[in-house]
Amino acid sequence: MSGTEPKPLEGKTALVTGASMNLGAVTARTLAEQGATVAINYLSGEDEPAQVLKSLRPHGQPSYAIPGNLADGPQVMAVVEQALERLGGRVDILVNNAGPFNGQAFADLPEVEWDRILDVNLKAAYLAAQGVIPGMRQAGWGRIINMAAGSAFIRNHGIYGLAKGAVILLTEALALELGPQITVNAIAPGQIAESAPDISAIDPTFVARAIAHSPSGRLVTRPEVAQLIAWLCSPPADQITGHTIPIDGGWRFNRF
Repeated sequence: MSGTEPKPLEGKTALVTGASMNLGAVTARTLAEQGATVAINYLSGEDEPAQVLKSLRPHGQPSYAIPGNLADGPQVMAVVEQALERLGGRVDILVNNAGPFNGQAFADLPEVEWDRILDVNLKAAYLAAQGVIPGMRQAGWGRIINMAAGSAFIRNHGIYGLAKGAVILLTEALALELGPQITVNAIAPGQIAESAPDISAIDPTFVARAIAHSPSGRLVTRPEVAQLIAWLCSPPADQITGHTIPIDGGWRFNRF
């Protein structure tokens, strides 16, 4: 893209939750590359994600970091309020990326973990959306992207799979409520390549099984997921809403 061409998201503002590292950080950088002014949320108590902010600033727009523990409802709303203040009174794009994993069996799952996984993956997405909807409606334009997962379609990822399945239902319900000005979609990545060591520490054979089960023969990468998120915010995707889009190399096709 030459410097004379407008960037697809030029003039838009974005809030990405859980963006101090991993997919959230790559998503924030991708949105900034495409012209958006970005605020990133990071977990309270972490060091401020200076490296992420540094990666955003060369793209010519301001960038902001907002702490907040999204397991706590009032903190979710405080993050949205700060984002609105720093982004000039509006959030055009909300990416509900924050989503911790827990694959324990339900028979052994502590109640505190039930609450944490559902609160961050699901309740925070609903609260953050609720916080940005009035401004999007006033502007007549908005994009909400929720992070689901391939785990929503299988039944051995416990509370995480349950939370991501509920995210899909939330996405569809919000799309019905908020159209036509606001589109709401979800992304369902399969196992992400850069996070393979994390899942391998839990299940040493998972990565090999996922690759063997994928027609593409490899795992999806964080930049590929981030590009899909950004594309859903661009004009060619204006008529896509209420969908959960898998990006998994065909991993979840039923087969015999």
